[in-house]
Formats: sequence, structure tokens, C-alpha cells
Amino acid sequence: MTQEDPSLKERKVISIGTVRDLTGLSERQIRYYEERKLIFPARSGSGIRKYSFSDVERLMEIANQMEEGVQTHEIRREWKKKEKENENWKKQMLKGQIQAHFKQNRS
Repeated sequence: MTQEDPSLKERKVISIGTVRDLTGLSERQIRYYEERKLIFPARSGSGIRKYSFSDVERLMEIANQMEEGVQTHEIRREWKKKEKENENWKKQMLKGQIQAHFKQNRS
């Protein structure tokens, strides 16, 4: 597997029927979460949805939060906030590595 290839966990190869069986969600619920922009399946050339193991985990997390009364827009907002925090963290780490590299090369 090359670096460009997605990890096995991220590969979109699972059908909606299998996702239904793994999560206990109905196909309608899975499609609804896609409509609400909480999950992003790939599409085959013929339009068939394909999911990854990460998608399955995410769907289970969504289902748990929904059972707790959390609304889909709240879930999406919280995930966007976490993604932004992760991006900022990654930028800070990269900035630190670059600074350390230049500092080391000056010595």
C-alpha cells in the first residue's frame, strides 16, 4: 500500500446493507445522516453508496448521541469545532518542527 492509498479503515468498500447490519440503523436513517452532512459515503460508477469502517464508527457515534437527545445540527457543529481544533494543533506542531529544524541548522 502506498502513502496515497487510504488506510484499510478509510477505504470505502462496505455496502449500505452491511452498514445497516453492523450498526442496527435503518437504511433510511443512514441516508438521513448523509443528507444532514454527518457522513460522506463514496459512490460507485452506478451510484451505489460505499462506506468505510470509519464511517461505521461515526454512524454508531451519531446513533448514540441521537439517543441522548443531541440534534444533528449540534453534532455537526461539535465535529466542525473538533476538526478546526485538530487543524490548529497540526499547524502548531508543524510550525514547531520547522522552527526546531532551522534552529538546529543554525547551530
